[in-house]
Amino acid sequence: MRRIRLIALVLVLVLAPVITVGCLYRGYLAGLLPTSAAEAEDLTVPPGFRIAVYAADVPNARQMTPGPKGVVFVGSKADGKVYAVVDRDGDSKADAIHVLASGLNMPSGVAFRDGDLYVAAVNRILRFRDVARDLAHPPKPEVVSDAFPSDGHHGWKFIAFGPDGKLYVPVGAPCNICPVNGLHGTITRMDVGGGQPEIVARGVRNSVGFDWQPQTNELWFTDNGRDWLGDDSPPDELNHLAKPGMHFGFPFCHGDGIRDPEHNAGRACSEFTAPARLLGPHVAAIGMRFYTGTMFPAKYRGGIFIAEHGSWNRSTPIGYRVSFVKIEGGRALSYEPFATGWLRGSSASGRPADVLVMPDGSLLVADDKAGRLYRISYDAH
Repeated sequence: MRRIRLIALVLVLVLAPVITVGCLYRGYLAGLLPTSAAEAEDLTVPPGFRIAVYAADVPNARQMTPGPKGVVFVGSKADGKVYAVVDRDGDSKADAIHVLASGLNMPSGVAFRDGDLYVAAVNRILRFRDVARDLAHPPKPEVVSDAFPSDGHHGWKFIAFGPDGKLYVPVGAPCNICPVNGLHGTITRMDVGGGQPEIVARGVRNSVGFDWQPQTNELWFTDNGRDWLGDDSPPDELNHLAKPGMHFGFPFCHGDGIRDPEHNAGRACSEFTAPARLLGPHVAAIGMRFYTGTMFPAKYRGGIFIAEHGSWNRSTPIGYRVSFVKIEGGRALSYEPFATGWLRGSSASGRPADVLVMPDGSLLVADDKAGRLYRISYDAH
């Protein structure tokens, strides 16, 4: 018996380091080391700005859209829920959070118009009529359209109503890299009163954020570059759709003239519309908004804030921040970090998923890892 115990002890001493290293290695492959949610004081914004928690319990918060009377509607991805976050007393902090729907298929995209809330849940667009009448007892959704592909890969969506009154719905490629046809790899628009999706942009791998420049009503959008071409290639993209029908290169070309090694099919990158601005490689640029407020200093007015969700397979993590792109004369002049601190070495406390300009000019940031909304404000004093 003593011999058996001795052998068991030796095995424990020998194998424990191996097991520990193996677990750490698997953890590294699975992503960044876990950490707790970022407190506002751990996040960094430029001088004069302040960041605070607006709502602390919005699990998997993704796209945001403003509603009436202090309401912000929020979609989610993995959680399958849609939320109404309410600031009743106007103190710039949420007082109540209502779950409007649950059990949906990645309902990440939300848009509000004429009292109704529209939700994108992969292949379906749903409508909640007169949604704010009683947030505690929300209406049952009705199906506006089920014309979109049901693929889960890049099936989550960001939606918004355009200046033309139509609902814009992107459809990602159902893969990392592959030939696409039909609605895959496009941005579409549709009349929510009836009708089928109409393609307005092609060659789009996975756009999960867009907005219209107020002066021109032209669409700008982020697009996530393909994986497995190395740590620094290709870059993510900020694109400008000056007119319907433009092709942005996927799957043939990426970034600024990078021909795909698997799926180029002999196409010249000059055939396609180049990005308006190259973003960081694998930063996962998703939600974006033009800054239309007046609270922030003049340098930010008319520019674009972008939520960078963060890399998942890069040797050195990148992203996990809010960036800013200066726009002037229809050109993207500069690109710089704006709000940082979610990434500390190999640990991520959060992942920005969307930004939203509030009526007072402050900026909300949705963090789907921490399940929080942050509010960024400015006071020169």
